[in-house]
Amino acid sequence: MLLLKTLGLFVLTALAEIVGCYLPYLWLKRDGSPWLLIPAAVSLAMFAWLLTLHPTAAGRVYAAYGGVYVAVAMVWLWLIDGQRPTTWDLVGAGVAVAGMTIIMLAPRAS
Repeated sequence: MLLLKTLGLFVLTALAEIVGCYLPYLWLKRDGSPWLLIPAAVSLAMFAWLLTLHPTAAGRVYAAYGGVYVAVAMVWLWLIDGQRPTTWDLVGAGVAVAGMTIIMLAPRAS
């Protein structure tokens, strides 16, 4: 159960970061409104807060989070950007998630 909670928290964290970066992208590259910067800032603040909710060392959380971020970014690419990930995109995301799994599930000395 803890593993599912942690994974869910990682996914929420990744979404907060992606939204926080995507909204300024819309403003700068796609002639979006500068008002997009307000929800972007809120989303990035939520991203930072969500990272603090993990009960393990910060460096380990950041390293493991990176794998989930890559996988969520591939889903974003498909659903939001409308581009289907390539086989190599999926292989790369799988490697990143495998690395995250090793980091999070490795035995630790008490």
